[in-house]
Amino acid sequence: MHQTIVFIDAFAGEDARGNLAAVIELDSYPDDAVLQAQATEIGAPATVFLRPRDSQDAFDVRWFSPEQEIVLCGHGALAAGHAALSQTQTHSVNLHTATGKVLGITSNGPDASYELSLPALPTMPHEWHQLVAALGAEPRELRWNPAGYALAIYDRPEQVAGLKPGMSGLETRGKVQITASAAGSLPGRKSDITSRVFSNAGREDAATGSAHAVLTPYWTERFGKSQLHAFQASARGGVFVCRMDADHVVLSGRCIEVPDAI
Repeated sequence: MHQTIVFIDAFAGEDARGNLAAVIELDSYPDDAVLQAQATEIGAPATVFLRPRDSQDAFDVRWFSPEQEIVLCGHGALAAGHAALSQTQTHSVNLHTATGKVLGITSNGPDASYELSLPALPTMPHEWHQLVAALGAEPRELRWNPAGYALAIYDRPEQVAGLKPGMSGLETRGKVQITASAAGSLPGRKSDITSRVFSNAGREDAATGSAHAVLTPYWTERFGKSQLHAFQASARGGVFVCRMDADHVVLSGRCIEVPDAI
């Protein structure tokens, strides 16, 4: 089985390292157990398995964390697009996921910046006292999307940066992604919004595409504009340009190849 591998930081730039993905290009997919074993051994937040289809601008894509397959991975999709476009003569590629969705990745030019379109994830006001307690600081507003996405809105970016959540008590809720966000930027940054992203198992994510599919419809409506700049204030940092396009969110971000990342 022929394969190549490249490590890519997605949604990186402006002193932000983004989120790491290992992209493995395959001629054919082996058994799922083999894919999972490779992802576990590599240990990156996402390992992307990319397989070319009949057309030069179409690829099959699957994502695995070290523990399990990921249904949809925003930073892994951007990294896959970078790897695919580096070997084609086109400016865009279509990624065909295991669930039948097709994700389009478009090059923005020579600076390794790309656009990724994801379905918007709108939220509604929601009460969840256990989550508020786990965050350790009460948000101004708590919102929810039934697909498993919670959004906690704070008054100031410094509140978001200072969160020290304890999520272990929330594991019985099933897989939940919690995004904490506030309008404005941290010192030394220029962004419309600041966020951090946690799982209910207690992990913090570095740079999260799906979280910005939650953030964009909320903040663009609040601000009354269709595009915004976002900073994810993780230890690595993530940089996003986000805009609404009908019922989709278009995320722009840079990819940087990282030699010997693991």
